Amino acid sequence: MKTDALVQELIDSYGNWVSDGKRSQQSMGSMTKNLYPYDSIFSPIRVNHLVIKNRIVMAPMGNIDMCEETGRPNDKMLQYFFARAKGGTGLLTTGLIPISHGIDNSITEMGKLSYFPRIDRSRTVQAGWRDLAQGCHAFGSRIFIQLTPGLGRVGNPQCLVNELKFPVSASWNPNFYISQIPCARISDGKLKKIVKNTGQAAADAKACGLDGVYLHGHEGYLLEQMTNPAFNRRKMGRYANWKQFGIDLVTEIRNRTGPAYPIMYRIDLSLALNETYGSTMEKESALKKFTNGRSIEDTLEYMEDLVRAGVDMFDVDLGCYDNWWLPHPPAGMPAGCFLQISKYAKDYFNNKGIKSNAGVEVPIVAVGKLGYPDLAEQALRDNMCDMVMLGRPLLADPEWPNKVYAGKVEEICPCIGCQEGCINEFVDGGHPQCAVNPRTGFEDVHTAIPADAKIKKHIAVIGAGPAGCNFALQAAARGHKVDLYEKSGSIGGKMNPGSTPKGKFDFNNYRMYVEATVIKAAEEGMIDIFLNTECDLDTLKKKSYDTIVTAIGTKAAELNVPGYENMKTAQATELLENPELLGEAKKVVIIGGGVVGCETAYWLSFEKNMDVTVLEMLPYLMDGACTANRGHLIYYMKKNGVKLINMAMVKGFENSKVKISRNTHKNVPNPYNTWQPILPKNIENPLAPKVKDEYQEEFLDADLVVFAMGGKPDDSLYYALQEAHAAHEIYNIGDSFTAGRVLEANRAAYNLAVKL
Repeated sequence: MKTDALVQELIDSYGNWVSDGKRSQQSMGSMTKNLYPYDSIFSPIRVNHLVIKNRIVMAPMGNIDMCEETGRPNDKMLQYFFARAKGGTGLLTTGLIPISHGIDNSITEMGKLSYFPRIDRSRTVQAGWRDLAQGCHAFGSRIFIQLTPGLGRVGNPQCLVNELKFPVSASWNPNFYISQIPCARISDGKLKKIVKNTGQAAADAKACGLDGVYLHGHEGYLLEQMTNPAFNRRKMGRYANWKQFGIDLVTEIRNRTGPAYPIMYRIDLSLALNETYGSTMEKESALKKFTNGRSIEDTLEYMEDLVRAGVDMFDVDLGCYDNWWLPHPPAGMPAGCFLQISKYAKDYFNNKGIKSNAGVEVPIVAVGKLGYPDLAEQALRDNMCDMVMLGRPLLADPEWPNKVYAGKVEEICPCIGCQEGCINEFVDGGHPQCAVNPRTGFEDVHTAIPADAKIKKHIAVIGAGPAGCNFALQAAARGHKVDLYEKSGSIGGKMNPGSTPKGKFDFNNYRMYVEATVIKAAEEGMIDIFLNTECDLDTLKKKSYDTIVTAIGTKAAELNVPGYENMKTAQATELLENPELLGEAKKVVIIGGGVVGCETAYWLSFEKNMDVTVLEMLPYLMDGACTANRGHLIYYMKKNGVKLINMAMVKGFENSKVKISRNTHKNVPNPYNTWQPILPKNIENPLAPKVKDEYQEEFLDADLVVFAMGGKPDDSLYYALQEAHAAHEIYNIGDSFTAGRVLEANRAAYNLAVKL
């Protein structure tokens, strides 16, 4: 198998960077402003004949379910973009807009409805696009529409079950979600129809006032499937030449829109599959067809051809769905993870003197965890790229550009890299949202500044975790008098242990932001904070509050099995806050393979050099977590020797050993499988092999057992307050209502605070 040395170096580094002292400091992005003023970020740039006011590009974040069922952009989508335009972003890009309805069977819902916005349907959708363009222009922002020929093998295979229509691909390829389902080879005739559709969509976009077209050519979508020999193994016809389809698309757009209309192309310099999986590529049926991917040099030559055809601008990264943490870098990936990739492409174009058809340089846009102002500015100053693309940071804080320009970096709400709202939400059937910004995706519902409360209330908030803090801040901003109680001596709740590992630097940035914002509100007299104060029923009732909100979190789950009293144990959250509890331990067994368990295992393995085993009762580890975040942790834990055991139950502890009962049936899922996702619970895979119960006992050596089994909502105070009629209004939010994530905590806190 062919590999690229640069790609291999990067792939290897994306796991062990936390254990390299020098590299970890460089890779832990921080919200500092040492390079202010940011003159490189806020300098104009020309793309073809279009001038963009600054170097910030909003990444395409997938506007799933932000449209009417006809595909017409609705007000939810418009207000979502207007907020980012108002926030100062120079160039906005939409999420992918398919132009292959009726050809790619995975993109159209039953009844010919669509959860994707459309521009190809008819004039009935164009008014929405005109409104979108005009609204963004009002703030001086430009907006490109991202067109995709389709999803192909990474599309939803339910079309086969629901309508007896195969998903399609460049060749006969396995479907990503259910590899037992084949994707049929799409014909040259249908591909030519897509080419014509693309030209028409571009012409319509120009007529609607959109500023450019953006082709989605990376990540293993249908355009990449046609333009990468990993997926395109055709032997005959026009598109046996793997470059031809992309060139035809660009040529058709140029023919329909003229020489001055900007064309942008999204591409990965390498799928990085061979570098990621090595010999596994030849063993796994879901991967073995894909070993002949483009090299970096192949891709750069193809990019030259695209420029000759009419492309004006590229953004570049690595990876595809089968190593999803690369094109969707999660919390644990280092900051600026693809800057070496953008620099490689930029240097290639500069050294060869490549210019666009308009006679100007072809801007290279860097992507990948660049939401740290100093890092973004330095990348531009060092000529590693021409523009920086921000996706999730602009969902977390649409005002990121304005705050950076003004030097108010400390006021930026940082992205935590969880990808639960921006990606997992629409995978599960919703629309894009954000864990740390409850307005994202609800700009059409919630005003930027909620109205002052008509009746000012005295409110007690119990618990200074994310739910309690964010409720207190929002309620105080509306004029309520808020007392915030916390039994510990610090603000943050579970965010404090959660931000201990170096790989959780994004989460630590957010923890510090919340803490600083709460303290500032207290200094300004908006909130009264009572730390080291554990509230009880009598105290709260005596103070005659109008409203009491409990947000006190969970009670840690306990494991009552024989031998418990003789084993050294610790809760994962306790261990993260107090690493000295490790003592002399070398072998650690973690019980619970959810997010907390796996993040703790990663920390112990890479930062503490421990021999770690993770046990999980369910078939899958980190079930429910975003595919990218899950894949990143599991892949690098395997590389570092962490043992992952699924479908196993703890039976007891004996002589510094953990006794387990483990299912050894041949169809137990491979716990290290990161090239396939876990299907949403409402999607059945009728082809999945059945797992039978074949349990056997095993013993695992352990110096320390760490419990990471989650917890139960601690709602005892809430029900005691309710029974005692301690206030006119009593609410329970966050983990004390139901154990969840920052997403659920902040969403509940905000929605309650703006309505009281």
